[in-house]
Amino acid sequence: MADDIEARLSAVPAPTPSPKGGGSHDDYLERRTLRRGSAGWLLLTGLGVAYVVSGDFSGWNVGLDKGGFGGLAIATVLMGAMYACLVFSLAELSTILPTAGGGYGFARRALGPWGGFLTGTAILIEYILAPAAIVIFIGDYVESLGLFGLTSSWPVYLGCFVVFVGVHLWGVGEALRFSLVVTAIAVAALLIFAVGALTEFDASGLDDIPVDASAFGSNSWLPMGLLGIWAAFPFGMWFFLGVEGVPLAAEEAKDPVRSMPKALAISMGILALLALVTFFAATGAQGADAVKSAGNPLVVALEGDGGPTALSRFVNYAGLAGLVASFFSLIYAGSRQLFALSRAGYLPRFLSLTSQRKAPYLGLIIPGAIGFALAAATGNGARMLNIAVFGATISYALMALSHIVLRRREPALERPYRTPGGVLTSSVAFALALSALVATFLVDKDAAFIALAVYAVALAYFALYSRHHLVASAPEEEFAALAQAEAELTRD
Repeated sequence: MADDIEARLSAVPAPTPSPKGGGSHDDYLERRTLRRGSAGWLLLTGLGVAYVVSGDFSGWNVGLDKGGFGGLAIATVLMGAMYACLVFSLAELSTILPTAGGGYGFARRALGPWGGFLTGTAILIEYILAPAAIVIFIGDYVESLGLFGLTSSWPVYLGCFVVFVGVHLWGVGEALRFSLVVTAIAVAALLIFAVGALTEFDASGLDDIPVDASAFGSNSWLPMGLLGIWAAFPFGMWFFLGVEGVPLAAEEAKDPVRSMPKALAISMGILALLALVTFFAATGAQGADAVKSAGNPLVVALEGDGGPTALSRFVNYAGLAGLVASFFSLIYAGSRQLFALSRAGYLPRFLSLTSQRKAPYLGLIIPGAIGFALAAATGNGARMLNIAVFGATISYALMALSHIVLRRREPALERPYRTPGGVLTSSVAFALALSALVATFLVDKDAAFIALAVYAVALAYFALYSRHHLVASAPEEEFAALAQAEAELTRD
């Protein structure tokens, strides 16, 4: 049977050479290779935490304004459950197909080319828009700290993209080690903050937000009523948003079958702990009402009505480190998803060309240029982050669905790691992801419709052009072709 499958695969036509590249089937992939074995489980764990850590320093607190302490607490628990279920599902999928395609590769086999493209595009929306939003927040931090007399403006944004894209161009190993160091600083600062803030903890401040008596089910813990829980979903996600990007490093990992599940589980555990201590310490120190609209809630929690302290200054600078860690790692994730989609022909193929140091240089530079342009032109980080969240929730639902479909349709597929709970786990992730998707309309309808418009343009490109020019030799496409060949043999 294996020989028959191989024969069928060999009959699949090789990709049409790029007009500017030419070259053979083998040459096509040789010019599009990443540096394998660059990241062990520790660097992968650091990457998972780095994606997310900036969300602990700011942004999540707006959920207090949407749902109060009780509403955001419930939303965070539910979103934490969604991410935990999704991460366990992705751990299984990443051991089946350890390539740079990540979610796109999983969905490609389970849901076909359309499903793969829909998933990959949603992930790209998240990982291109999020760095554009975070670089604006970095600019705000630089200005508030009075660093070098700079203001939050395009020179700061440009400098961030040039420096950090440059580090990625240097090499993936160097980039991930840099990310690990900065992330460690940010995590240490969060733990130090929690120790300092908990000394001022007062439970009476947790439910001090005024109650909207007209809201159904409202009380002191749910001041905006039951609907406030749902509206707080996107902000509960901020404690975990991005951790699902770890499988995008699979092609550059050491022994991804072993290291990927381990890194995903440990990074999720670290993030859950940070969410717990940050949420309670910040709201308990000064009260939920004081921090609900703060741009820098941890500093507000430490200072209150008083002036800056040594600890608040330290946390302020560490917040900048957290933003840098997330900005840096999200650039990495976006470049790898773009690389995989381009290598397979879903996007223009030249975007997947790699340098002598095995870095997808155009996949780094072009999204960086787009992110810089968006940041400089709009200055609206919150709007762009909401668009990124919308894309993320679509990708979560499709990745969870991919796990369900592959478990049902291909139960005999070799799975070096199996998701605890199986289909039940991914079904929970799927249901909660759909709920979070709808919740984005409660927070920012304009952001949701902008994301849909981007989606529509991308789908038109796929429908009219790229689906007719897919590259059969790309790893994710070969993996899907293998499934088709096996199915045909079974029918025969």
